Formats: sequence, structure tokens, C-alpha cells
Amino acid sequence: MYQLQVEVLKTIANVRRLEIIHLLADGPREVSRLAEEMGISQPNVSQHLALMRAAGVVEADREGREVRYRLADPEIIVACEMMRGVLARRLARISVAAARTSGELVAERTSTSPSNPTQTNQGS
Repeated sequence: MYQLQVEVLKTIANVRRLEIIHLLADGPREVSRLAEEMGISQPNVSQHLALMRAAGVVEADREGREVRYRLADPEIIVACEMMRGVLARRLARISVAAARTSGELVAERTSTSPSNPTQTNQGS
């Protein structure tokens, strides 16, 4: 199971593929429509979709000459949104920490560091 998870995560660990996942979350699309919405070439979209299909992330349905792609399991968008939430919370924590002044940081460090009334002599 871990190996399967790694393969899927490696496949979706790409900005364009994540974008495709988010677009397909709104419903099936043809390669030409994905390419237009993403502003990249159809061959490029097709390459990404081929990798995603091999990993079982998307499935294809042929309608005449057109092939429409859809998410193999719509729950994948839930996993992506959960990760976005984790990252948003992390960025918020970093933002709060960055907004603190150096004086606040010094005061915090002094109030939380244990006081040691006896000093050791480094030279002895």
C-alpha cells in the first residue's frame, strides 16, 4: 500500500498535474479544453494525462473522436484540499512569527530560558 501511495504522490507532485486535478474536479474535459484553460499545448497536456492515467489518477472515456478525461476517484480532490489546508495553516504560523518584532523575540527567549544563577568559568 505504501508503494502505491508513493507512486500516486510522485505522479501528482507536479504543478501542472495538480492544476489538471483541480480542473477535472469540476467535471470531465477533453484534452483540447484542458490545454486551452491551462494555456499550454495539447501534446503537453496529453503527456501529463498519460502519466496520470498510468498511475490510476484519471480515466479516459472515448466519445467519437474526442477523449474525455475525468478523475478516477473524485476523493483525490479532498486529499489535495486537505494538504492545501495544512500548508495554509503552516504559512499562517510562519507569517505570525515573521511579524513579531526582534524585541518580542528577545523577551520571549529570556522569559522561557531557565535562569542559572551560577556561571561556569570556561577557562578553568
